[in-house]
Amino acid sequence: MFYYLHLLETWASPLRVFRYITVRAVLGAGTAFLLSVLLGPWVIEQLRRLKVGQYVRQEEAPPLFQMHGKKAGTPTMGGLLIIGSMTLSTLLWADPLNVFVWLVLGTLVVMGGIGFIDDYLKMVRKQSKGLSARGKFAMQTGWALIVVVLLLVVPATRESAVQLMVPFMKDPAIANLGLVGTFLFVALVLVGASNAVNLTDGLDGLAIGCSSSVAISYLFMAYATGHQLFARYLHIPHIPGTGELAVFCGCMTGACLGFLWYNCHPARVFMGDTGSLALGGAIGMVAILIKQEIVLVLVGGVFVIEAVSVILQVASFKLRGKRIFAMAPLHHHFEMKKWSETQVTIRFWILSIIFSLLGLLTLKIR
Repeated sequence: MFYYLHLLETWASPLRVFRYITVRAVLGAGTAFLLSVLLGPWVIEQLRRLKVGQYVRQEEAPPLFQMHGKKAGTPTMGGLLIIGSMTLSTLLWADPLNVFVWLVLGTLVVMGGIGFIDDYLKMVRKQSKGLSARGKFAMQTGWALIVVVLLLVVPATRESAVQLMVPFMKDPAIANLGLVGTFLFVALVLVGASNAVNLTDGLDGLAIGCSSSVAISYLFMAYATGHQLFARYLHIPHIPGTGELAVFCGCMTGACLGFLWYNCHPARVFMGDTGSLALGGAIGMVAILIKQEIVLVLVGGVFVIEAVSVILQVASFKLRGKRIFAMAPLHHHFEMKKWSETQVTIRFWILSIIFSLLGLLTLKIR
């Protein structure tokens, strides 16, 4: 909406600043932050009134209940605040006719909707299990199929959608993945990213803090991809229009930091699957649109480590009958090793910042 204010610059020259992505990214971040902070108390109160409380596993993981049992009843589904703040801020500051913006907003809402169903079932059943893994995977994969169709239909994304870009290489590693290959790759990124963030969301402020550093990293990548001179200098694909995703990433950063205001230890609200699946899916979608999917493994290093720890734990127990970690995901392992919750969270934040900086470094090394 405010994007069009630059059309009035002939009457008020300062309004020309609204043409610039950098300005709108910063203003979008500030708007999302303020919305989250100002609406946070009201949202928390409404969730508490509706008795949307967190359930902590007791029978399944007694040690976990001993550490986090006191969190039972804390309002969850706080992801609604994140999604609302991000969506409204993006609509205010991004170009409303940009197809890339609508693709990421659609992914944010759809993945958040899947998470909402999962959280709702947990609330109704009064247990920590919501959607089955198969049901959740089916819905996420279904959206990935829709995304692929849209990417191949929309002229702005038709050519880049089938390419596979690899860090440190100037040209595509694979020029055409084909229809099946493109679908499998997009599904892997979207489903993997959303579930990795979901697995990381186990401690106060952990997932939301890591998401903010990843969002900042992709803000710079999106801006460079949409800028012809920067893309040429860095030898990365130039995809016109993707610069607007920097505004979206700015809004994501602001919303994350605003939510962290209430999610830091001791948390007053949890994002739930509503927020974690939405954030992971949106990050994955941004990576797909700017052709920096492989780099997400590095930028989202904390999310990857958390997901891999669960995979290794399950595989080891099924194949050998032994566990590798004291508990999975990895953040619980360190809790079992007597690290405090705050220590685990802040140390993982530090790692996330380092991973994000290393991810940005790959843009220069080509």
